[in-house]
Amino acid sequence: MPYSEDEDDMTKTLRPGVQTGEDYLTLLAACKDGGYALPAVNIVGTNSINAVLETAAKAKSDVIVQMSNGGARFYAGEGAPDAHRARVLGATSAAQHVHLLAAEYGVCVIMHTDHANKKLVPWVEGLIEQSEAHFKRTGKPLFSSHMLDLSAEPLEQNLDVCARVLKRMAPMGMSLEIELGVTGGEEDGIGHELGEGDADADNAHLYTQPKDVLQAYDRLNDIGHFTVAASFGNVHGVYAPGNVKLRPEILKNSQKLVSEVRGGGDKPLNLVFHGGSGTATNLIREAVSYGVFKMNIDTDLQFAFAHAIAAQVDANPKAFKYQVDPDNAKPYKKLYDPRVWLRAGELGIIARLEEAIADLGSAGKTLAKA
Repeated sequence: MPYSEDEDDMTKTLRPGVQTGEDYLTLLAACKDGGYALPAVNIVGTNSINAVLETAAKAKSDVIVQMSNGGARFYAGEGAPDAHRARVLGATSAAQHVHLLAAEYGVCVIMHTDHANKKLVPWVEGLIEQSEAHFKRTGKPLFSSHMLDLSAEPLEQNLDVCARVLKRMAPMGMSLEIELGVTGGEEDGIGHELGEGDADADNAHLYTQPKDVLQAYDRLNDIGHFTVAASFGNVHGVYAPGNVKLRPEILKNSQKLVSEVRGGGDKPLNLVFHGGSGTATNLIREAVSYGVFKMNIDTDLQFAFAHAIAAQVDANPKAFKYQVDPDNAKPYKKLYDPRVWLRAGELGIIARLEEAIADLGSAGKTLAKA
């Protein structure tokens, strides 16, 4: 059994740690059945990973840890001479870190990679190779899922590549996230600039069309498990009010069409929400009500980390200019010690992520049970 059931309330539970295969599907089903979603946090180093795990444990919420290609390269070190190998090794190292510590924190984690466009498909394939080796050793893949963002390509080409990659992932119980329609803004060089007329609901770039989702369902559903990043006006980054027009009903319409034509209940699709930073709570909850189990939050957490560190510097300006105060010979080591100001940054992430968990309704709903 992929889970256990408490004799009193029959609540499904999972062992803490990285969730894959049937356990991953159990976690997704719990989100949709429970009407909540999990925050997906882009991490760039151990500080952000540890802050996410700490928050999840504190809030008793399961969580998604993910990396962009740029985050993976940074994790390996900007001095690494081979950019492709750095992306593969950085993401692999981060996943190993999460595997090691997630169970210790007592939370369920989905280990995921974010946007990979056409030129980054080899990066994802390199990580699948890492999972294949891990699967041979442990019976589990290193990652729960990967994302291919081929939304800039014609739909047929998008689905051709997704089908090919999913066929390799499915035997290990891995899931593939696909993107239909283009999320505005930019994520590590991958994105779409908004132009005049983009707010038109018939624009297939900014607003995913239900017929395209049905086509993707028909192409991929028999191969393996997949999730859909359907665009409904969402944009990476934070913009002034009025600059972004979200239409969560796009998600509802896609669920309705697939359900009517192919069955699977009223929410047959597992949907994800990109560009969640700065979104009003009512729109987040509306999207979740239509079957969104995952919301990406990156920009707000980057700012929270930087803002908290800046406050630490502003409060102790001399400590970041001098080792010893030139006026009174006071040593400042305890203030410029990286563990002090990096911890301040972690606490900034924790505070903002707690807000996101509350907005998504996942607080207190972890499936983790030792």
